[in-house]
Order: sequence, then structure tokens, then C-alpha cells
Amino acid sequence: MVQLLISKIQQQKISWRRDRILELQAQGFNQSDIARVLQIDKSIISRDMAYLKQQAKSHLKTHIEDTIPVEYQKGMAAINQVLRMCWGIVGRSNDERVRLQALALTNQCNSHKMDMVTNRAIVSDALKYVNAKTEKLKTTVNSEH
Repeated sequence: MVQLLISKIQQQKISWRRDRILELQAQGFNQSDIARVLQIDKSIISRDMAYLKQQAKSHLKTHIEDTIPVEYQKGMAAINQVLRMCWGIVGRSNDERVRLQALALTNQCNSHKMDMVTNRAIVSDALKYVNAKTEKLKTTVNSEH
């Protein structure tokens, strides 16, 4: 029980230190400066920075592979719903101003869809790149064993 508590406290200290390293990096500090500010050995900073870099890669990969495609689908579905509603208003309304506002909104929706499609291609290329690098890494690891 005591060992578990000590381990938890150590993890909190490491987490705090890594958060502080990120803050100092964002402020333009280099490894030597960070080591001096935190009063710890530069090798610890180096290990923490390597860990943070790997963690960032992992988070980015998850974001690209999981989050973006789902959000893209939800965004497209929402835009399509707005477009259907706008065209319904255009067809039903006798008020010219209301019809023009609905048509203006359809133009905005189509513009957003175009942006999403264009950006989707960029994301798709990024996914291909990440997957290619992952496969290359797996091949390299497998050939070493």
C-alpha cells in the first residue's frame, strides 16, 4: 500500500516535470536552460523530451486515424441536413427575402463542403504517409529479429 502511494507520487512528479518542460519549450528554452530552471540533470530532460515526442506522435496518429474521419462524417451529415432544410424553405416560402437568405445559406454550405473535401484529401495523404512509415518501421523491426 505504501509502495503504491510512493509510486503514484513519483508519477505525479514526473507528469508535473514533463508538463513544465513543455511550457518552457513553448517559451523558447533549450534543454540546457530547462535543466538549469528545473535544477535537474540534462539527461533527464533529454529522456523526458524523447518521451514527450513519442507521446505527441502517438496522439497525432490517433487523431489522424480515428478522430478526423469521424468528425468529417459528422460535419458532412450536418451540412447536408442544413442544405435539405434550406432547399425546403426555398420551395415552400413565398417571401422573396426568406428564399434569398436560404439560397445564400446553401452557397455557404456548399463552400464549407468544398473546404472539407479539399482538406479531406490532405488528411488522406497524411494518413497514407503515416501508414507507410508505420509499415516501414514494422519491416525494419521484423528484419532485425
